[in-house]
Order: sequence, then structure tokens, then C-alpha cells
Amino acid sequence: MSFSDKIKQKIWNFIYSFFLPLRKFLLRIGLIWHKKGRQKYHIGWLVPGKTLEELKKHLNEKWGFGNHFIAWVDESQVLSWRKLTDFQDQYHLRVYSDGEIRGHFEFTPEAHPMEHIEEKGEREAQEDFLSFLGEFVVQQKFTSHLQIDPDAFDPKSEITVNKK
Repeated sequence: MSFSDKIKQKIWNFIYSFFLPLRKFLLRIGLIWHKKGRQKYHIGWLVPGKTLEELKKHLNEKWGFGNHFIAWVDESQVLSWRKLTDFQDQYHLRVYSDGEIRGHFEFTPEAHPMEHIEEKGEREAQEDFLSFLGEFVVQQKFTSHLQIDPDAFDPKSEITVNKK
């Protein structure tokens, strides 16, 4: 990691502690906004009989995914996790209450905040996600009834380049 990236990471480690209340306030006063709906890049559906906890364990232990609490929250989202490739780039995966799984590859918000917000460099990465998900994803629609991840907004559970 470059010296500049190390400085950015230290700044973000500080920002994590107050990020959520600040974002909530800025959204409330209309200084920032987030479009409703779900992100692009459908991948598939959670396999019938598999749980969110089993999926989380698989993604974390086998692939290094972890919480991404600073990401925007999509409607009916129950899980937002990321896998860092380095400080610059990440895979971002979301799971919704009905079992739908979506994900994309993008710049990290820590390294490229403006490009990240503007979705520059964001791309589909279906083949990679199908590899990550393995036996946890199917293409045929199967509706689940999932509850939100209890650590969804816990700054201590955020995956950063230092925890990789």
C-alpha cells in the first residue's frame, strides 16, 4: 500500500466511528441522497434450505468477505459484504430479504470516494461471484424470507484492508 493510501486508511479508520450518524443526518437534511431500489447486476438466488448465516460463514472463511456497513442500504437488503482485492478495488455483494443476490466489482470508497459515489469503474463480475457463492446460488428464482444481518451497522465488523 502506498504512503498516500496509508494516510487515507487512517482517515477512514477515524471516519468509521461517526460515519453512520453523519450520513443519516445528511440524508435527512437533503444534502446527500440515495436512489430507491436495488443495485444493478443480478447474480442469482440463495439456494433453498441455505441460511444467511451459512452463506456468511462460507464467504468469510473461504473468500475473505466481510461487513461493508458504510455502503448505501438498498430496499429490503439484509446483507452488504465486500471482498477487498487491495486498498483500491473490491467486490461488493448484497443479499435481499427475498433471497436475491446481486453484486459488482468497483473502486473502494476509501481509495476513490468521488469515483465510488459516481459509480465510475463499476462493472459486472457474475463469473467471479458465481465462483465465490458456489453451492449457495441458483439461477431459478426461489423466494426466501431472510432477516437483516445483526452486524449490518456495526463499525467494529467492517472489513478493511488491514483485516484482509
